Amino acid sequence: MMTAVRRHLPLIAVVLAAFSLLLAYLNKARCAGPVFSEFGRSENFDLYKNQLVCYSDIQLLWLGRDIDRHVFPFIEGGITPDGRLFGGTVEYPVLSGVLMWLGAIPSSNDAEFLFYSALLLTPFALLTAWMLAKLGGHRVLLFVATPPLIMYGFHNWELPVVFTAVAAIYVVTTAQTWSIRTRGIVAAVLLGIGLCLKLYPGIFVLPLALYVLTEGKKERGHFDFRGAFSVAGAAVATVAAINAPFAIAGFEGWRASFEFQSLRRADITTNSIWYWGLLPRMEDETVYDAWVELLSPALILTSFAVAVAVGWWTYHRHGTYPWVGVSAAMLCGFLLFHKVHSPQFALWLIPFFILLRVPWQLIGAYLLADIAIGIGVFRYFYDLGAGIDPTGGSELVTQVGVWGRAAGLVIFYALFLRASYVPDENDTITRDTSPVNAYTKTHSP
Repeated sequence: MMTAVRRHLPLIAVVLAAFSLLLAYLNKARCAGPVFSEFGRSENFDLYKNQLVCYSDIQLLWLGRDIDRHVFPFIEGGITPDGRLFGGTVEYPVLSGVLMWLGAIPSSNDAEFLFYSALLLTPFALLTAWMLAKLGGHRVLLFVATPPLIMYGFHNWELPVVFTAVAAIYVVTTAQTWSIRTRGIVAAVLLGIGLCLKLYPGIFVLPLALYVLTEGKKERGHFDFRGAFSVAGAAVATVAAINAPFAIAGFEGWRASFEFQSLRRADITTNSIWYWGLLPRMEDETVYDAWVELLSPALILTSFAVAVAVGWWTYHRHGTYPWVGVSAAMLCGFLLFHKVHSPQFALWLIPFFILLRVPWQLIGAYLLADIAIGIGVFRYFYDLGAGIDPTGGSELVTQVGVWGRAAGLVIFYALFLRASYVPDENDTITRDTSPVNAYTKTHSP
């Protein structure tokens, strides 16, 4: 019986993911229609988005970025002196902009935009579920049967970028008939595509390049520098090839998306440790902004450097560079110190809970903190708008979420750098026989 379940686990994961996505859509659709303004905005969205916690960026951005006018992104866009985007420019990398445009083509209001965007995003989640089941076995339930997929599956355009990150790991792990260099190059192309959807997969290129540089070379006394540079070059070439047409056709609109992000403040909408931890201790918001602009990138880069260095130390002790664990730790550093930590970013992290052996209890605690922020912050906005004192209620829940996630990221940063890679102990797939690092099966939950 168990053997049959294990054999059919990828299919089971896909079915469960489909069911969770249906719930995800129904949850967000509570904010959609049936009464619309002349611009296609749902009356329910403005009334209930915070009160019923059915808000989504998909519905919100139907207006304000010329998506409702079916303008192809970036080409004729730009940014005003006060930081407002116009002419089809969106605040995301170019491929996310194209996905938004595709979802809008058959749409005449924000409810239809939500529906068609959900149809567009669903295959990416189903493919991700299939790969995670192949790699992580029953642990795939963390992706397909926990609240984040239901809460955030159609909150924003996260599912395609999660797919590219998981697909890169899947290729490196399972395509054993290819050389390590070839696997690394293909994975780098996938990570480059991911960077053109949302930026975070780009940070995984460095540990991947170090993995290709070192894998199998320690005993022979040399490194595969050509392979490492090929990995980096493949990622850079992919990003350049995807961005070049947009930059050439509409440089100002393309550049505006980067300027928008650089100008964004760590304010009440960003759910960051900076807003909730640093701002209350500052008398001058201008000084606060300056400190955030200095500290945020400095601490992110420091966390990256420490993770890469620990990975190098692990390589010297055990002969294989733990690129998946280092990537996961780098993501923790990014999420912790970046000035924006949106609730849907939980979808970025969950695949690493599946692929790396960390205690279930800590995963559960992190997911509870994520639920607190995912619900609490919108109820907090509702209370503020309705004139209700949020102190001790929604504000407390929000802060539990903010600081619970922050504490979890610190802990997972350390654990990921020691955690064994699940597929190395999973006999359902073809794999390398060398251990990824020293955190052995005896430490597994």
